[in-house]
Amino acid sequence: MRVSTSSPEETERLAALLAAGLAPGDVVTVSGELGAGKTTFVRGACRALGVRGRVTSPTFTVGHRYRGRVDVSHLDLFRYTGFAAPDWADLEPYFEGAVCFVEWPEVGASWLPLARADVSLTHRAEHVRELEITAEPDLIERLGSGRA
Repeated sequence: MRVSTSSPEETERLAALLAAGLAPGDVVTVSGELGAGKTTFVRGACRALGVRGRVTSPTFTVGHRYRGRVDVSHLDLFRYTGFAAPDWADLEPYFEGAVCFVEWPEVGASWLPLARADVSLTHRAEHVRELEITAEPDLIERLGSGRA
């Protein structure tokens, strides 16, 4: 599914629709160049899952765990140049009992659990983002119908 958004709020609303169909153990990969809106997308999903605190990029810390109606883990693999067993050992706890969003998943692709959805964002103009979403049919249906 391809869709364009014209504001950060619209990107967050789209993420919220997707997140409404997620449960602990689900993984969503989020790809795109720097500034494409990956963290904005994750923030919208976090809000839909009951996270009330500030949602920020974990680029320098690798991961954040947020408490909400559903726990959410937000990983950013940007700083990894490769991936090995010790790296996975550090990240594995983030996947336990939470919905997990992984930015820059390409780095750890062979280690990551199978994703329920893959989201790719492309920056088209100042506030315009194009999102390509590959997901299980129930999540695509939720996005297409606009129901949370």
